[in-house]
Amino acid sequence: MKLAELIRTKEVVVCCGAGGVGKTTTSAALGLAAARAGRRALVLTIDPARRLAQALGIPPMGNAPVQIDAALLEAAGVNLPPGAELHAWMLDPKVVLESIVDRFAPDEDAKRRIRETRLYKALSEVMTGLQEYTAAEALYDFNEQGRFDLIILDTPPSRNALDFLDAPRRLARFLDERTLSLFAPDAFAQKSSTLVRAASKVVHTAISKAFGESFANELQHFLGAFGTLFGKMRLHAKGVRQLLMSDKSAFIVITSPEEMALEEALFFKRRIAELGLVAEGFVLNRSYATDGVCQTPAELIELEGWTTGVDAEALRKLGPLADHEMRRGRADRELLGTLVLEGRRDGGQGAIALPYLDEAVEDIPALAQLSSHILASD
Repeated sequence: MKLAELIRTKEVVVCCGAGGVGKTTTSAALGLAAARAGRRALVLTIDPARRLAQALGIPPMGNAPVQIDAALLEAAGVNLPPGAELHAWMLDPKVVLESIVDRFAPDEDAKRRIRETRLYKALSEVMTGLQEYTAAEALYDFNEQGRFDLIILDTPPSRNALDFLDAPRRLARFLDERTLSLFAPDAFAQKSSTLVRAASKVVHTAISKAFGESFANELQHFLGAFGTLFGKMRLHAKGVRQLLMSDKSAFIVITSPEEMALEEALFFKRRIAELGLVAEGFVLNRSYATDGVCQTPAELIELEGWTTGVDAEALRKLGPLADHEMRRGRADRELLGTLVLEGRRDGGQGAIALPYLDEAVEDIPALAQLSSHILASD
């Protein structure tokens, strides 16, 4: 898989995968590689490792993307070409929801009425049912603004991470006025026929019995206040879906050699296909499947001047470690071959391996190493 080509030509790259496989650091390395290739890149991350966030200068809860200081990059030996930029933002659903109200509400009075409802305040705290949509909305909004050439989305480390891919379609169905009129007929009077109003009374009665009259009235008030936003939100939801299904976007699955991670990677690939999308391929992270791994058994290696005394004993003791690395390298190369075949099914490009680094990838120099491997994948 030619990662370098993807980061040079796509507008959106979505990184999927299980927790603990280095998905966030790979996303950051992709962003850095894109910036080194001359692009204005944004990495939208969910929850980066603390040291990585500190190294990049990402605040825990910022209201907007932060541009990575060029001095930090230069200190790590990375000099971006003119016009290139690297930005990062730890995605905050509450901020995204606020921006939706600010953009879509017709006037200040409507914004105030929406924010004063108890259900909106609850949503702004827990984001139940809308968190996936806000991720998709942020992605779409930044793409529409045209501030960035490439947006890389680091999805949450769970099997539900891909819910955001289907969230726009599900939300669009929910935001249909015919559906909403069952819950708030007064807010959609023009769409509410006599039959719909009769059905709405049944729905209201059922909700009142289940959750109480107060909640039913609050829900009706909330949907009535929020109703002015739904038409525009529905259009955006469709726009998100179109963006993700277009040639502008690419999906890659991050994995590692561990068996559990591989099972999750195959699950994500199937899930992407179920959503009518194509996974470009796999990134085998933390891998020994590189040309730099020794492929010769230790006992067959002859080093001149290391045949006697202390040197020979030291070499003998290091032999098992070298053999272990050789076996690991062979296993990872076989695994990479399997992933290449699997990744080429359904129109994908295959797979690529990123190296195992001795140190944890929690700083810019380590990200720079990974980005160099990505840029060399043409």
